[in-house]
Amino acid sequence: MPNLKAYRNRIASVKATRKITRAMQMVAASKLKRAQDAAQAARPYAEKMAEVISGLAGSMADNPAAPKLLTGTGADRVHLVIVATADRGLCGGFNTSIVRLARRHIDALLKDGKEVKILCIGRKGRDQLKRLYGKYIIDTVEMAHVKRIGFDNAAEIARRVLELFEVGAFDVAAICYAKFKSVISQEPTIHQLIPVAVEDSGGDVEHARNAVYEYEPDEAEILADLLPRNLAVQIFHALLENAASEQGARMSAMDAATRNAGDVVDRLTLQYNRSRQAMITTELIQIIAGAEAV
Repeated sequence: MPNLKAYRNRIASVKATRKITRAMQMVAASKLKRAQDAAQAARPYAEKMAEVISGLAGSMADNPAAPKLLTGTGADRVHLVIVATADRGLCGGFNTSIVRLARRHIDALLKDGKEVKILCIGRKGRDQLKRLYGKYIIDTVEMAHVKRIGFDNAAEIARRVLELFEVGAFDVAAICYAKFKSVISQEPTIHQLIPVAVEDSGGDVEHARNAVYEYEPDEAEILADLLPRNLAVQIFHALLENAASEQGARMSAMDAATRNAGDVVDRLTLQYNRSRQAMITTELIQIIAGAEAV
């Protein structure tokens, strides 16, 4: 059985850990509000951008002059999977849930005979994927140095993706990230980036196809300028959702760790008191026995 000093050292160690987890929880809570506001503010812009492109895509149906970012290369052989995770851990199952979704998607593509290329955003995703899919990883974008995600960060990633697309490195691109729902709920999501996924909103799309609009310049020129920007917008939206989800997951994980550390301290304190009481009782019995012997 451990002696009293060992109990005291362990209690002090767990208390120190509890202070760290509580501090990390408070830091995550302070960052969460800002990240959540940024993610929610970006949603209407990203949704409106998708709506505008859907309307233009409806009028460009079966048009041979439509940009390849909209129609694709005409092939479905090479897929680029962008896996967006965090550069740091201690955020519960946040990174693992995204990687698990990406692995299912990659396995399905490989099973169908597709060629897969992986672009990792964040070190944690790369570290988890490289053991099984290391030969498919073509690059990693680390964001540890970025204190606050800006559009420039997303635009740089979009530029890399566009360069790969223009040289024919892939046919289809999709991004895996976590959509922020609440502090305790983050939904792993896959969103197709190239060719642009035109969402069917029923009557709105049909109305856009049947309506008569005059564009200046024409639809092809507008889309040629709008689609690269839309790629950056969608990546920016995914990064903001990821940032909010990461802080929410870290806040929940550190809260659970703090409560668990408190339970460990209580249990160790109880064991320490019992051991101390047993030692005192033993010493009293020895003193009484010695007095009676005299």
